[in-house]
Amino acid sequence: MQREKPLVLVADDETHILHVVSLKLTRAGYDVITAEDGEEALELALEHLPDLLITDFQMPLMTGLELCIKLREEPSTQTMPALMLTARGFGLEEEQLQQTNIVEVLSKPFSPRDVLSRVQSLVNQNQEAS
Repeated sequence: MQREKPLVLVADDETHILHVVSLKLTRAGYDVITAEDGEEALELALEHLPDLLITDFQMPLMTGLELCIKLREEPSTQTMPALMLTARGFGLEEEQLQQTNIVEVLSKPFSPRDVLSRVQSLVNQNQEAS
């Protein structure tokens, strides 16, 4: 099913980050759905099959890393790219990244413009690959 606009799922337990990122992406022409924890994000991802996931690492109920591992294990979402947001100085091990489709890691605080440019690049790459 081809969508008119790319769909991005944004998962973060910080409401202001959800708002800022959603607003920036919506104004740039993306459809956006949001989740405030990892379990809600998993349900939305499996239901809507977004083109890209932007997720915080530290979230209640399920971390962003656990979410990305579960999405990689599901046939319908196993190729969905993910952009991980992390607190400054918090890194991910190469072994952890290999269990996921995390293609970019962005430290907080970040520029909404930087998020948008990475989203545009990742969605374009994904569309060219499919």
